[in-house]
Amino acid sequence: MSEPSFQDDVLNELGDDRLTEIAGLLGTDTNGARDTVATTVGAMTGDLQQKADADDDDGNEVRQAFAEVTQAPLEGVATLGGGLGGMLSGGMMAGVLAKVSKPVANAVSKKTGIPAPTVARVIELLIPVLLAVFAKRAAGKAGGAGAGAGAGSPTAAGGESPIPSPGAVPGAAAGAAPAGPAGAAPAGGGSLGDLLGQILGGGKK
Repeated sequence: MSEPSFQDDVLNELGDDRLTEIAGLLGTDTNGARDTVATTVGAMTGDLQQKADADDDDGNEVRQAFAEVTQAPLEGVATLGGGLGGMLSGGMMAGVLAKVSKPVANAVSKKTGIPAPTVARVIELLIPVLLAVFAKRAAGKAGGAGAGAGAGSPTAAGGESPIPSPGAVPGAAAGAAPAGPAGAAPAGGGSLGDLLGQILGGGKK
């Protein structure tokens, strides 16, 4: 089953109105804006993956931010909207994205010829969208199957209660998810890299 790339998800989440706004910023049409967004998102996700692999403070911060993203929807199985709302207000990931925005703006500027300050403004518009896509992808990859089972079929998620206890969630997700590694990723710290790859998907472009 083919699934949309991370860039596709961001463009879908962005919507026509904000894409038109970005096109206005760039002085181009929506196709040009789409290309620039895809390039910028690819650079940002590539940078995040690189940082997450590093064994330093930046790496720790990025890994913690992704852990926060994956846990927000899982903790709020019954009120997923509330979990996403919390993510949209920022959290660690907003700070991480803001931190990478300057080097990414410079890199994209070099690649495309668009002035770095203009790219930086595009990134500002993209950060809330990226947060929403991260949260949705994390919910789908790490807890989607378990959360779905918890809401619709109590027995599939644990047998006792429609809302599994926080401790049971990773197990329920692992049991219900068709792909073992995807379901098990949140439980094992060593497999955070796998989860990163799943959330970022087509980030390497």
